[in-house]
Amino acid sequence: MDRFECDYAEGAHPKIMEALMKTNFEQSPGYCTDSHCALARKLIQEACSDEEAHVYFVAGGTQANVCVISALLRSFQGCVCVESGHINVHEAGAVEATGHKVLALKGEDGKLQAETLDSYLTSFWADPNTEHMVQPGMVYISSPTEIGTVYSKSELEALYRVCQKFAIPLYLDGARMSYGLNAEGSDLTLKDIDQLTDVFYIGGTKVGALFGEAIVFTRGNGLDRNFRTVIKQHCAMTAKGRLLGVQFETLFTGGLYNEIGAHAVKAAMRIRDALKAKGCRALADSPTNQQFWYLPRAYRDALLPDFAFECEGDVGQEEFLVRFCTSWATTDKSVDRLIKAIEAL
Repeated sequence: MDRFECDYAEGAHPKIMEALMKTNFEQSPGYCTDSHCALARKLIQEACSDEEAHVYFVAGGTQANVCVISALLRSFQGCVCVESGHINVHEAGAVEATGHKVLALKGEDGKLQAETLDSYLTSFWADPNTEHMVQPGMVYISSPTEIGTVYSKSELEALYRVCQKFAIPLYLDGARMSYGLNAEGSDLTLKDIDQLTDVFYIGGTKVGALFGEAIVFTRGNGLDRNFRTVIKQHCAMTAKGRLLGVQFETLFTGGLYNEIGAHAVKAAMRIRDALKAKGCRALADSPTNQQFWYLPRAYRDALLPDFAFECEGDVGQEEFLVRFCTSWATTDKSVDRLIKAIEAL
């Protein structure tokens, strides 16, 4: 069976496995205080053109989100995001479990619009009862979004202007950042993200690493005060921290991070084109490794015996929203077989 249900079905990119094996018997201090983490931080700073960036490593995306949001908010504050945002629908209330409400707003193609945010914040602060309400203390976005769309530079600039207007930090979840940076038509760079957010994280788990995310507080902004203690308090401090350092050291050496993203996007575009040629309908115009399409029941049933892909629950409908997802390990042969099966539907 060819698997397209996620971008972390395999272990890790061979170069990362080689690096982990090569350094396996090294002895080093724990908790990300080792030389590999130090070099990984330096490489990320260079990639962001930000020598003042403070970089921290955790094992997973939910850990990153909970740690960052908990660190940035006061006890009476909540985090603004779109209704489809990962922290709102896919993290089992992890943010709310820390005592912070997720304040969900309507989005457009999975993205938060600057006008929507400005209107909400303006209305909130104009309300005479604000002291009785959960105060919006920060903004969360992801790029790519939960439906594979990406923010343009102008969209991110507009959002950041609103956040600065209301003096609240902007946080970008970059679990699949490489796929967005390498998407067709993308005009957003890692340097841009560093300049137009206050905090973001660079995803490793879904971009070729065994596990791991790199949290970046930009331009020495001081928002990371006591952040290592926050990481520890939220059970996210990895004792063998060098394993995280080695992986990001490898991802940011020789262009591997972008290579992985470009490979997966190229494969996804071939699948997109085949579905479009078949007359299927897309949820949104996704230029990334996640492709969301509506398939008739007959198409879905014909593909399921030979291909694994995410599909919404069957409640008797005749059309299903499905997701095909590619990764660093997706092969041309696997994509060829899927395309041939789509053409035969």
